[in-house]
Parts: sequence; structure tokens; C-alpha cells
Amino acid sequence: MSKTAEAEGALETRGIEQVPDHERTGRTRELFPTWVGANISVLLLTMGASLVVAYHLDLWQALVVSAAAPVISYGLVGLIGIAGKRGGAPGMALSRAVFGQRGNLLPGSLIWVARWGWETINAVTGAYAMLSILDIVFGLKANSVLDLVMLLAFVVATFAISGLGINAVQKCNKYATYLFGLFSVLVLVYLIVDTDWSKVFSHSAGSTAAVITGIGMIAAGGVSWIPTAPDFTRYLPRTASSKAIVGTSVGGAGIVVLPMVLMGAVMAVSTPDLASASDPVAFLGEILPTWIAVPYLLIAVIGMLLINSMSMYSAGFTAQTLGFKVPRHWAVSVNAVISLAFGGVLMLVATSFMGSFIAFLSLLAVAFSAWVGVFGADMLRRTEYDGAAMADTTRTSAYWYQGGFSPAAVAAWAIGLAAGLMFTTSDWFTGPFAHNNVIGEYGLGWVATIVISGALYLALPKPPVAPVTAPPLTERAERPESATV
Repeated sequence: MSKTAEAEGALETRGIEQVPDHERTGRTRELFPTWVGANISVLLLTMGASLVVAYHLDLWQALVVSAAAPVISYGLVGLIGIAGKRGGAPGMALSRAVFGQRGNLLPGSLIWVARWGWETINAVTGAYAMLSILDIVFGLKANSVLDLVMLLAFVVATFAISGLGINAVQKCNKYATYLFGLFSVLVLVYLIVDTDWSKVFSHSAGSTAAVITGIGMIAAGGVSWIPTAPDFTRYLPRTASSKAIVGTSVGGAGIVVLPMVLMGAVMAVSTPDLASASDPVAFLGEILPTWIAVPYLLIAVIGMLLINSMSMYSAGFTAQTLGFKVPRHWAVSVNAVISLAFGGVLMLVATSFMGSFIAFLSLLAVAFSAWVGVFGADMLRRTEYDGAAMADTTRTSAYWYQGGFSPAAVAAWAIGLAAGLMFTTSDWFTGPFAHNNVIGEYGLGWVATIVISGALYLALPKPPVAPVTAPPLTERAERPESATV
């Protein structure tokens, strides 16, 4: 987003340090294609189909889910993104001001590990999309060797884009948005003409609990972006509109999530066995004609590349805040290797992709929500972040607190996380309070996590907010008029 310090498309060298004011020349409208690109995923089609297949919802209930999920999750993305314009640094660097220099290692480590799973899911989906293209166009059937070759190609391409930095990611997002919009319209028109609508509308309605649980499932993807929201707003000037940050985040995501989830729900009429399928995208080649399926899958591959590039871009910052003394683009390589290894296991061993994916989403949302509750509550009292204190990891830092920890933040995070898991159910883990209560039965464990961790943090005694050290004169250069939002 910065075109002053670095040329568009060039390798970004800035890491977790605070961006000086004179380089913060971004515009809030640039967030729109960012969050469009973050959702160009065929997984939304698969998740939309799961609303019908696994949650037994009808089309109208799927409409409610697809409209509510992005508003809730990306509303939170936008709200936390406001911290980026306040502090001019990535989310996990700003988090040091809340948890303390050492205390931040606890949520930072969990978020970093959770990103491994998210990037693995995306990499595997991208690889499956490429395999489907090879099958449709050349008749090449998937096998273990071809699976791993496609996975490797996808991960390498992801690393290349994310390693270049935010300008490259933003530029790719812009063009992918146009392509995705064009072919999504084609798919939508085809579905309108070809679908047996009497069969779609004859589907019986599901329970209210299933609707709310479905909202949580779709929203989990957006929740995973919340801690990284400041990564994409740190180049915005301090005067950027907070309402615009929230609005463009919700709008960019919603314009993709709503139609994709609905299209998936309609497609589910033809794919009743989707929930148990090991390949989450092959059904597109069966439902759509070749002239639509091939380009649409190609765009899906591009979309998954951009999503993983954004995730790895932020993961590089998280790795740096954990103490990896390497440039951001090399820190990204750690996640690339891990997603390659885990992706190989998922493709070769897992028998049900959707079962594993939904189980992962339910735990992912809770893992991220504990941080969201504490950090979001802290934003109510903190409007500035001290760049010098964030960079100083010694005892002299204003963010050292007690032995490097903020007891209130760490305690609220840990208790909120544990409480949320107790109300969570999945194929991998079921908490003791996951049944016989509204929170557990309605899949609201992640919401409970945010509320509990945030409320505890507000209630516990906290160190006072230290005054921000004035930046050097060289960093207080006058912002040009062209940088206004």
C-alpha cells in the first residue's frame, strides 16, 4: 500500500517495525480488493453445499447464513484493523503492547501454529483444483506422485508472491477480483438456467441451532483474519476513516461470500455425497460444462494462491515477533515448508476432506477468538502504540510490564481460551459443556471465548497506558495531500 517507500510490485523489506508517518500513504479503498481476494476460494462453494448436506438447511436459511457470516466476522476484521492505522505496525507487533514482550509469545505461538493448518487447507484445495483441471483437459487421473507435484507447485508459487510483499499481493488481488467477478456471473447464469429449482425449494428447513452453527462455520474463515487485519492497514494514515475501514472490509468479503455460499447450496442438490468426499473441488467438473469449469478452476487456483500468500505474508510477521531473527520473506519460508509437509499428509491419508476441514474450523475460531477478545478490549483504552517500546524487547521497554508479561492480558486470554474450548464440539475434540446448553448446541464457543476473555481483561487490574515516545524528526515528515483518504 505504500508507494512512497517502495515501488509497487517491488520486494518489501519492511518488517514488524512501525511504519513512519510519511510512508503511510495508503487509502482505505485499497482494502476492498484485499478482502475480496481473501475470499476467492472454492471452499466457500463446498461450505455452502455443506449447509445443505451436513446442516440440512434450506435455501432461505442458507441465504441468512451467507449474509450474516461476513458481516459478523469481517466487521470484527475491520474493527481490529483500526489498530493498524493507530500504530502503523502488524497485528502481532501491536499485540506486544497488550500482552507484554514475553506474554505476547503465548497467543502469538498459538496463532502461528493455527495458521499452519489454515495454509495447509488452502494449499491442498489449490492442489486439488489443479488436479481437476488436468483431469478435465488432459484426462490425467490423480495419483500420489501427481498429488505431491501439484501441492509443491502451489506452495512454491505462494511463497514467491507472499515473499514479494504487500504491493505484489495488492496488485494481484485487484486483477483477480475482475476475473473472479466475470466468471462468477457466468456460473451464476448457468446455475439459474440449468438447476432444477423445484428440487431446490422442496428441501425442508433445518433447525435454528443449525442456522446459527452454520453462521459460525462460515464466519470462522473471516475470524482467522482478525489478528492480521492491522497488517493490511498499517500503511494507512492516522486520519483514515475508521468507518471506511470497517465498511470496505465487510463489503469486500460480503460481495464474495454471499453469492459463493448460495451457489454452493444450490450445487448441493447434485452433490449429496459432498460431505464425505476426499476431494473438495472435483464436483465442479461434474456440475459445470468444460468451458466454464476450466477457467473457473483456474481462477480458483489464483484465488487460493492469493489467500495463502496473504496468510503467509502475515505469518512472516508473527514469526518475527516470536523471535526469529530473519527478514520477513525468509520467515515466510517456514510456513511454506510446514504447509507442504502437512498438505502431503492430508492429501495422502485423510479420507474425508470436509470432515477434517469443519473440525479444524471449529477449533480455529476459538484459538483466534481468545486473542481477539483481549486485544479488542484493550483498544477501548489505547489509541496509540509506542513504536520504540514495541521494538525494544529488553527490560527497558515500556511494554515489559511484570517480567515481560501483562498479567491481566495473559490471564484473560488463557481463561477465555479454556472456557471456549469447553463449549466446543468437533470430530477431533468435544468439550465437557458442548451439550445441553445454548452455547454448545448452537456452536457459539468462539463467541463465548471473545466475550469471556474481553470481559475478564476489562475487569482485571492493568498497568496504565504509558505515554507514547515522540518519533524522530525524520519520521515526522509532512504527509502529502495526495495521501488523504
